[in-house]
Amino acid sequence: MKLVIATNNLHKLVEIQDKLHGVCEVLNLSQIACTEEIPEDGDTFEANALQKAEYVYANYGYDCFADDSGLEIEALDGRPGVYSARYSGQDKDSEKNMDKVLMELQGVENRCAQFRTVVALVINGEKHLFEGVIKGTILTERHGEGGFGYDPIFQPDGYDCTFAEMSLEEKNKISHRGQAIDKLCQFLKNLN
Repeated sequence: MKLVIATNNLHKLVEIQDKLHGVCEVLNLSQIACTEEIPEDGDTFEANALQKAEYVYANYGYDCFADDSGLEIEALDGRPGVYSARYSGQDKDSEKNMDKVLMELQGVENRCAQFRTVVALVINGEKHLFEGVIKGTILTERHGEGGFGYDPIFQPDGYDCTFAEMSLEEKNKISHRGQAIDKLCQFLKNLN
């Protein structure tokens, strides 16, 4: 089985290919010659993920899955949420995004947060959604060199390190994206 993942994010691609190895062949957008910017203007994770998967299915004819993920911080009323990648501006600069979050949380005691992912699968014209959530805390400064996005400031509950201090394998076992992809994998295995 071949599935396209609607992303150009290489970090995300590596994480997902690691999870789906042996379940199906995962093609990225460049492998299907999709070079245009896929619309992603919904106001929920579900809407954005579906929009991307449906776009590839409708325009390229491939079964496709896409995810939308973000960081939801309690003290910021769920922000940055669906705007996580472009929280500090359209340039999607992770360093600036983390700076903005840390600045907004200065002096704030409640640092509870969660990462949430929604994966949308469009297969044979049918739509399916899978969700993953991991709760944790936003630290006051960056720790670790790995991962991407907000990983250096997010410490998952029950761990004494950030996502950025974990190996890819460790992070994939517990992460929001890992959980959602596990549900996708189980669905695909049951399909075969």
